[in-house]
Amino acid sequence: MKTSHSEHFPVNGCASCGHSLCAKKVSLFSNLDEKQLKAVIDLIERKHYKRGEVILHTGDTFDRLYIVNKGTLKAMTFSEDGKEQILYLLNDGDCIGELSLLKSAPAEYDLIALKESFICTIPKTKFDHYLKENPEIVFSIMASAHDKISSLEKLVGAIASNDADIRLKFLLKQLIDQSKQKTSQGTVIKLQLTREDMANFVGVTRETISRKLSQLAHEEVLELLDNKQILIKDLDYFM
Repeated sequence: MKTSHSEHFPVNGCASCGHSLCAKKVSLFSNLDEKQLKAVIDLIERKHYKRGEVILHTGDTFDRLYIVNKGTLKAMTFSEDGKEQILYLLNDGDCIGELSLLKSAPAEYDLIALKESFICTIPKTKFDHYLKENPEIVFSIMASAHDKISSLEKLVGAIASNDADIRLKFLLKQLIDQSKQKTSQGTVIKLQLTREDMANFVGVTRETISRKLSQLAHEEVLELLDNKQILIKDLDYFM
């Protein structure tokens, strides 16, 4: 695992958006008017991470909001038996660390870039003044945090099950919810996870994951387009 590192965005990359795109992508700020949104944009600090770089270590001070402008992150921890457990997968427009804008605390997981990622962050120290001027945004912060907690509760339920099929269904449902690519044939999931990552999440071997995905393909629940893309044909299976 690589050490955490950051660079400025390339001039011809995400910097050209002037931060406005990343702020508009985030549901947390979706109800802000133009003046409020401009004030948020002025708080943003940009960072660039390469694939495999650690953005946040367990135990580090969690004192800022992280917004994925472009890229994919995973929040993960380790179980008592040393197995990796993925808690959240974050793609373009997702954010993490809402509650850190209200109170800093030690991070309870590692945050890692699964591919080259351009991240916009808002430090709590900068956000404090904004919060005093716009206290109503606390409601958006709590709503966003509630969604994360609800997702985590469902994850705990899936982990508690000894049924690998239930765990795999939960993982695929998360990926479906995050997918932005809809077609007439179904929803296309672009995987940033390796089969090994999926196996760690579900708690089975890599070979078992491949076999279970092939079985779902045989049942026409999904179609394996290639190693990085899955077409979900039967959404009702995941309801």
